[in-house]
Amino acid sequence: MSDTFADGIIALLPNLRRFALSLCRAPDTADDLVQITVERAFAARHQFDPETRLDAWLFRILRNAWIDMTRRSKTRGTEIDIDDAPDASTVDGTKVTETALMLKAAKSAIDTLPEAQRDVIMLICVEEMSYKEAAEVLETPVGTIMSRLSRARIALAKKLGINQDPARSSESHGES
Repeated sequence: MSDTFADGIIALLPNLRRFALSLCRAPDTADDLVQITVERAFAARHQFDPETRLDAWLFRILRNAWIDMTRRSKTRGTEIDIDDAPDASTVDGTKVTETALMLKAAKSAIDTLPEAQRDVIMLICVEEMSYKEAAEVLETPVGTIMSRLSRARIALAKKLGINQDPARSSESHGES
């Protein structure tokens, strides 16, 4: 189990870092969270049930580590925003520019969501977890997850100027 377990964790490192960044918005802190998560996972590997998803188990460990970290750091100083990190490469072109602007707008919109909605969006829409898996990670009922996701999607659509109620067909306009 140890080699397969380690390989599984290694494969999930980018996902863990992405989720960590969504929680703390600071690359150095995200790296620390991922390291803490991996350390805790290896220390508790005998508690992992191979019948469950490794990613959900790791995300829960990471989220708990984040909660522990924020409780301890109430008196800590200034943190650096992820937007302060310089882009590694820039490619010119209309499509690339439009995509970058839309992604930036989406990220900004996600960042303005309440933490509970942001966590649900990241787990379900980015990490592709099921409602049940996200509910387990966040220790929240599935119905609450569904409600938060719905509210988050509506808020994001409004913030991004996406029409929420498009006409589905000519029948919806009452045409005969």
